[in-house]
Amino acid sequence: MSQRVSFRRMQDGTRADYLLLDQSERDYAVGLPDRVLEALRRLDHSLAGYPVSRLGHSLQVATRALADGADDELILAALIHDIGDELAPYNHAEFAAAIIRPYVRAEVSWIVEQHGLFQNYYYVHHLGGNRNGRDRFKGHQWYAACAAFCERWDQASFDPDYPVRPLEAFEPLVRKILGRTPHDPRYLSGPMA
Repeated sequence: MSQRVSFRRMQDGTRADYLLLDQSERDYAVGLPDRVLEALRRLDHSLAGYPVSRLGHSLQVATRALADGADDELILAALIHDIGDELAPYNHAEFAAAIIRPYVRAEVSWIVEQHGLFQNYYYVHHLGGNRNGRDRFKGHQWYAACAAFCERWDQASFDPDYPVRPLEAFEPLVRKILGRTPHDPRYLSGPMA
């Protein structure tokens, strides 16, 4: 049996308790890349109706980003942007952004967080919605980058004949970026390869 804290209410915890929990959380965080990869694999058997699985779509978006010469952080974003589909179907974009936010520059997590709204441009008018809802961000420093993410990669990646790289090809990238020290200013402040 593993060690446990002495408290039943957090206010009763000791320094030793919180040091134990801190180490436990750090040890658990090391497994994040494995959990993300497993969640991506599950997307192969999720939401139906598209000509490719959600995993196939994610791999296609990442493959397109790679082919366009995107940096590693944007390729990771392309790969995991829809990872929240299973657990957060109505706010999947925010879910995915929360996963990568401690490891990538703010621009990348913002693009992932807003991609759902920006994707509305391509279809929501067919359902009676406002396709220009993204315009509330016009003038935002990353508006054009998010629009390009959606235009070039996301909305274009439902082609069952498009040759995609397998998930295993992206595994080293997932491990590299999600293996970084979280909230490290070296990664959060600007482009990193």
